[in-house]
Amino acid sequence: MDNYKKIIPFIKPYQRDAVLNIVFNVLYALFSALSMAALMPVLNVLFGQDEKVTVKPQLNSIMDLGGWLKDSLNYYATQFADDNPVRALLFVIVIIIVLFFLKNVFNYFALRHITVLRNGVLKDLRNTLYKKIVELPVSFYSEKRKGDVMARMLGDVGEVQTSFFQIFELIVREPLTILFTIITMLFISPKLTLFVFVFVPISGYLISLVGKSLKSKSQRAQQESGYFISILEETLGGLKVVKSYNAENNFKDKFNQSVTRLRRLSNSIGNKANLASPLSEFLGIITIAVLLLYGGQMVLIDKTLAGASFITYIALAYNILTPAKAISKASYQVKSGLAAAERVFAVLEEENAITDKTDAIEKNTFDENITIEQINFKYEEENVLKEFSLNIKKGQTVALVGQSGSGKSTIANLLTRFYDVNEGTIKIDGTNIKDLKLESLRALIGLVTQDSILFNDTIKANIVLGKPDASDEEVIEALKIANAYEFVQDLPLGIHTNIGDAGNKLSGGQKQRLSIARAVLKNPPIMILDEATSALDTESEKLVQVALENMMQNRTSVVIAHRLSTIQKADVIVVMKKGRIVEQGTHEQLLARNGTYKKLVTMQSLES
Repeated sequence: MDNYKKIIPFIKPYQRDAVLNIVFNVLYALFSALSMAALMPVLNVLFGQDEKVTVKPQLNSIMDLGGWLKDSLNYYATQFADDNPVRALLFVIVIIIVLFFLKNVFNYFALRHITVLRNGVLKDLRNTLYKKIVELPVSFYSEKRKGDVMARMLGDVGEVQTSFFQIFELIVREPLTILFTIITMLFISPKLTLFVFVFVPISGYLISLVGKSLKSKSQRAQQESGYFISILEETLGGLKVVKSYNAENNFKDKFNQSVTRLRRLSNSIGNKANLASPLSEFLGIITIAVLLLYGGQMVLIDKTLAGASFITYIALAYNILTPAKAISKASYQVKSGLAAAERVFAVLEEENAITDKTDAIEKNTFDENITIEQINFKYEEENVLKEFSLNIKKGQTVALVGQSGSGKSTIANLLTRFYDVNEGTIKIDGTNIKDLKLESLRALIGLVTQDSILFNDTIKANIVLGKPDASDEEVIEALKIANAYEFVQDLPLGIHTNIGDAGNKLSGGQKQRLSIARAVLKNPPIMILDEATSALDTESEKLVQVALENMMQNRTSVVIAHRLSTIQKADVIVVMKKGRIVEQGTHEQLLARNGTYKKLVTMQSLES
């Protein structure tokens, strides 16, 4: 239940609705009991057993409340009826209608405020979770399935919201309905009410036995839901590969197995949850049967209870069944919600190691150099970078080359603080990047990756990410520098053309040039190009290479390259192998050394 306590802060903005919901639920529960108790004078009139009360009754103590209410009703009925039984019947029927009307009015307002409260908390919980998802470091998503994170946002948050407000109703509405009904029953017959006190705990115990395994099964069902969403997301993302390798049946089987497991778990959970309502009702009917047997004896033989009072008492006892069923049914949803709450708060409470220090520095300019000093870094066990040191002066273009797995892209991840170094330091103008505000550090850096990451929006919306207030003219200028305006101006709506999911309406070269235009418009002093041309064909590569050269003018650039032909003009070429620097110098210097770099150049010449 501790996870549910964590939702309480989300209620604070809506505490007015929470209070009003409680108030109206109290009134609903009170009038629910009174509306049933009002049946007694109707029955008395019908059976000719109504008592004539000519003196207005007085309430002397709270213990006499039941008798006072009964006598007051009879007094006003006597005044109104004037010895006319039909008028007396009409009077008490109007009272019943008024009581039921008030009960349902209060029910409506209680539901109205709980709806506002529920939807408000749901909105804030989703916003908080999304904010956390965006803020968590990239390393978190290298360990988690994206589908599982999506399932927590889409399914688990809704489950938490539903089950939490079941508790909210459980602790106010239904228990008070039962309480007020039992109090009314006590006024009518304390002896009979003892049976009700026996029924409630027995019913609760039996229902709890059935639902013991529900939480663990709900957790497994939610995990399975995350898994099948992952399969769906991966299938859509890699549909071309799936089709080209005739792997449709393989993915269909994986998906079918997942949803089959989910069906079995859902059936098991649903069957147990469905048992709650009939079980509680059956136990209630058994109790009423006992009440009929014992109460009937009090009416027919002992003559200690009036017939009208007994019928009203049975109606009140049956009135307990509805909230009792609601409580038992909600208890199952609560167990399911607890499992969902654990998954939601596991993300919300995930520690984010890459955050701003309390005294973090705001830095808006790049003046001298980037220094990487004796850094060591590992993703899991094996070090990816080992005692790596490098000095990058302002205005230089530094290229990192080497075989796959040599640690080139890791440098880009560390410079942007997607990951933090394990040992050593990275400094910009002598300041450790860990001491800088993340926002200001990343404002200094433009990143163009091998995968052109575009969003299902217009060309302009994709380009202005780093400068939201940019004008159309600035966007067009950035497109021209990125060698992209030629194809953009031929599109139906120009820069306002939607490019589809992940930019799938464009070619690979076109997408990459838009990524470059996005970096150009941001206009950062430091540019990181992470194998920006490696996925392109020769013609596209030439167009993109021109765009990159345009962009790198008057900027400090770190170029991570697979194709060595693209970095021959670099001021410094750093050759890496297994996380270490084995050579560095200009293109001509490295060729003259006849070492690792020349071997890489020779291999690529042979390949081409």
